[in-house]
Amino acid sequence: MSLDHRLTEEHEELRRTVEEFAHDVVAPKIGDYYERHEFPYEIVREMGRMGLFGLPFPEEYGGMGGDYLALGIALEELARVDSSVAITLEAGVSLGAMPVYRFGTEEQKRAWLPKLCAGEMLGAFGLTEPGAGSDAGGTRTTAVRDGDHWVINGSKCFITNSGTDITGLVTVTAVTGRKPDGRPLISSIIVPSGTPGFTVAAPYSKVGWNASDTRELSFDDVRVPVENLLGEEGRGYAQFLRILDEGRVAIAALATGLAQGCVDESVKYAKERHAFGSPISTYQAVQFKIADMEMKAHMARIGWRDAASRLVLGESFKKEAAIAKLYSSTVAVDNAREATQIHGGYGFMNEYPVARMWRDSKILEIGEGTSEVQRMLIARELGLPA
Repeated sequence: MSLDHRLTEEHEELRRTVEEFAHDVVAPKIGDYYERHEFPYEIVREMGRMGLFGLPFPEEYGGMGGDYLALGIALEELARVDSSVAITLEAGVSLGAMPVYRFGTEEQKRAWLPKLCAGEMLGAFGLTEPGAGSDAGGTRTTAVRDGDHWVINGSKCFITNSGTDITGLVTVTAVTGRKPDGRPLISSIIVPSGTPGFTVAAPYSKVGWNASDTRELSFDDVRVPVENLLGEEGRGYAQFLRILDEGRVAIAALATGLAQGCVDESVKYAKERHAFGSPISTYQAVQFKIADMEMKAHMARIGWRDAASRLVLGESFKKEAAIAKLYSSTVAVDNAREATQIHGGYGFMNEYPVARMWRDSKILEIGEGTSEVQRMLIARELGLPA
């Protein structure tokens, strides 16, 4: 594998395009959406027209024929400006469309992927449950076979993109049987939005990501055709482990973007803000803070691109994805804290982007596997006892 993580001409063109979109379209509008806790449909539609939701999917399914590196590049550039928009794209691709592409039948792919790739429809991934959290194997939602249907009962929490006006499906993990030793057989099943008995709660009141959609879901005798099974019955656990491995690469790219955005805003503010007769950018204490922030963002970028390159090449990337996610999320929190400190009192005002970045950063150490889970994964990949 090449260790050269410089971008190809095609990837650099994508980066510039998304950077321009983020600064010209997202930045002027997203603050208002964020403070109103409103989903930015207008921005999402434009992202769909740009093909961002179809970046890593083949053209035959309506995608752009790109790869996971391309997705990470787009996520990083968006998150440099706003994480709500970035997580909407990340979840729409990695958690919404990717399970259908990775494990779906040809009929399922052709039925769902074109609209998902176009951003005309969003998909969600119903994994986390109120009583399980990081224990994804502790699924209690059940799906019982009844003739030609699955009957689903249970609940899910913290599900992104699950209740928007354009949400079309949620892939739900559910217990469909038991192994001889009593352990659950977990399967993945596609539940279309609007299915009777499928209830989407009101949006959560969140600390951050306020312009993204996150909700609790409940299933009360929800009936879907047996053909909605995604992949093989009983393989749901292995499926979502693969999806989460890939998603960690994407979250690492997003976290890197937030960390870099903190650098961008700090450099800009330090040059404009005067104290004691000089711009604060002339003071070594501020310079060193910003230099450290840039160093961390740079190393985080190398980490996620390394993991993405391994994924694209078909190599093992589980450990590298965990490392990238752990490090970049830590860096995002660190840089958000330092950027707020550099801004002083203004960093506590929501009109400044760093205030939004500070509020958005902490979830990156929790979502798609906590920092503790990442350390467990790294240890196991090193051969340490489970």
